[in-house]
Amino acid sequence: MLSPRQARLWRLRHRRGYHLVCRHLACVLMSYETRKSVIVTDLDNTLWDWFDAWYQSFSAMLARLTELSGVPQKDLERQIRQVHQLRGTTEYSRLLHEVPALIAAAAPASPAVAFAEAMQVLNARREAATRLYPGVRNALDELKKLGVTIVAYTESLAYWTEWRVIHTGLDGVIDVLYSAPDHDWPDGATADDVTVLTPSKYSLKQTRHQHVPSGVIKPNVEVLHSILDEQGFRPEQAVYVGDSLMKDVAMAQDAGVLDAHAEYGQVQKKTGYDLLRRVSHWPDEVVAREREIARSALIEPTITCQRSFAEVVPLFLRDRL
Repeated sequence: MLSPRQARLWRLRHRRGYHLVCRHLACVLMSYETRKSVIVTDLDNTLWDWFDAWYQSFSAMLARLTELSGVPQKDLERQIRQVHQLRGTTEYSRLLHEVPALIAAAAPASPAVAFAEAMQVLNARREAATRLYPGVRNALDELKKLGVTIVAYTESLAYWTEWRVIHTGLDGVIDVLYSAPDHDWPDGATADDVTVLTPSKYSLKQTRHQHVPSGVIKPNVEVLHSILDEQGFRPEQAVYVGDSLMKDVAMAQDAGVLDAHAEYGQVQKKTGYDLLRRVSHWPDEVVAREREIARSALIEPTITCQRSFAEVVPLFLRDRL
């Protein structure tokens, strides 16, 4: 009879291709024999509940915009998605300035002035809801005491990522942050022209911030390899943690890095996730692929963190006891 691990590998063989399974098995065996010195962690829905903060703030803003402007919500959703796709982010600070229906409804005033109350609701809800998952800070502190280098890699853009790192108290706890650069601002504007935050709330003081190439999205094995190379580590020395089977787990496996799935952070079945799909900057094919993986479990993680990020700590304790 096959062991549970052998059965898992047999299923992988038929789902992802024999050559990928052989490579992954070899990487796992080598990984377990090598001392772990670096953790590369996703941020959104891995260290904090990004979706909950986004949904609470965005849905409240959308409801207020619908009420104030008189524009049907379905029309706002469609036009908002077009702006998000143009700018490559679902957190676009100048959103109200570029939604045609809001521009028309606010005329001759600026939408940002006419609908300022909606933005105030958005910012207040986002600040109140952005917080670390239980146990994250203690786990990160324990890893630092063990001498583990903590690297974060996120698709989110620089501005709001820095704000979340500072807001959750992780500036300096995370050694190096890799994120996408901020989007281009239209008409020569800069972040300082539109931000409602003071620099102390979005400018990192201790964590080093590096950017991945603009437009690069996960999964990208080359980017993960370049991050490890820049920090002086080999793939077998690393553990990668993330909530997305498609973007995080598959990328780590194909890169030869021991993967840990933050199962506690999966949000695809939560109430409101369809709203995110309807207004997101994600291309249609990415949304369809995510739905397919959620239904069929095409990707199986090597390590599963069911309840807490802290479940990765023992992976670094094995050869330090």
